[in-house]
Amino acid sequence: MLNKILFLLISFKKDTVEHLLSLIKKINIKFLKVNSESHSSKTKNNQTDQILGEVQEFLLLLQRECHLYLSETQRFTDIQNEIKATGTYWQTYDELAYGAKLAWRNSTRCIGRNYWDLLSVNDYRSLNKPDEIFDALVEHLRSATNEGRIKPLITVFAPQEPNQPGIRIWNEQLIRYAGYEQFDGSIIGDPKYVEFTKIVHKMGWKGSKGTPFDILPIVIQMPNQQPHLFELPSDVVLEVSIQHPEYPWFAELGLKWHAVPLISNMMLDIGGIKYTSAPFNGWYMGTEIGSRNFGDESRYNLLFIVAQKLGLNPRSNYTLWRDRALVELNIAVLYSFQKAGVTIVDHHTESRHFIQFEKKEKLNQRCAYADWYWIVPPMSGSATPVFHRTYENIELKPNFFYQPDPWRQSDVDLKLKCPVT
Repeated sequence: MLNKILFLLISFKKDTVEHLLSLIKKINIKFLKVNSESHSSKTKNNQTDQILGEVQEFLLLLQRECHLYLSETQRFTDIQNEIKATGTYWQTYDELAYGAKLAWRNSTRCIGRNYWDLLSVNDYRSLNKPDEIFDALVEHLRSATNEGRIKPLITVFAPQEPNQPGIRIWNEQLIRYAGYEQFDGSIIGDPKYVEFTKIVHKMGWKGSKGTPFDILPIVIQMPNQQPHLFELPSDVVLEVSIQHPEYPWFAELGLKWHAVPLISNMMLDIGGIKYTSAPFNGWYMGTEIGSRNFGDESRYNLLFIVAQKLGLNPRSNYTLWRDRALVELNIAVLYSFQKAGVTIVDHHTESRHFIQFEKKEKLNQRCAYADWYWIVPPMSGSATPVFHRTYENIELKPNFFYQPDPWRQSDVDLKLKCPVT
């Protein structure tokens, strides 16, 4: 039978065979197109269902906490229609503002959530140019600094459009210090930002002075555009020179730190809407600067230097020279910020404030979820009440989420001379 089929095929004219092959090809293409369209439609439907699920959950939360009085059913219907027409929806200011506060309340890695309802919200979703974004960041920094009386504040820019990149601020924090790698492998400045320093140099940054505390430029990237460099005005950055109440030589170390910890690279997720640029700040807990920024070996690594100045013996672990140097560093940070009139809190006070937060949440029939490894302070952990508690680490929404570094995920010409403002 097979031989007969082969004979018939061979006996076909060449043009007939070509015609059959052409028909088969068209059928395959049409089949693939139908499959592709079907897959695309299914994906879109899944995305819509996911957004609507998050919308419904968010609206119910708002209704339950009695902060919005608009009919939840009517609002959900309006949002459904808007998503059907545009693929997304625009949140009201009240939804945005309360959602941002909830994101702070739900942040399991933050010990300072006792103040979540004090967060002020700047709505700058209408801005669509990098220089406008930068001006808003400068305004945020001035307002949050508040002459040293630090104000918790978030500035929210336009949300990410469906299937498009969002606005990105490349900096991890709005104020950070450059790190300069030397020929011998040593580093002047903050080792954590050596890579970022090299990147902004390639992009045309001319502001580096080579000191341990050079403030890095701000990099802003609008969707589907090249990034832009901006220099923060010197008068907008409040810095605190580090001194010690008992050791005059501490001032000779030339240490300082900026007043406002302004996180700028995380995504704010509220009710299915993703705000890829929503910088926010609280105020510092002393150990963030004294223990981590100054003390970590991977950062400024000052413990050995301070121990030597204290006359301690760093050749023996039995002298606990690291611990004693760490304590003096933290005393110096707290003393200097208080002397300068800049808001800061010690880790013992903040730990007790977190216990207050837990109690408030319990009174409101909510559970205070937390990441124990982040909540416990990096110094004298067992002397704080949070060390002796256990927590479930469950991420609720709204919330803040980490994002990939934008220079690693997009086609950016780092050699491009971006305009510097």
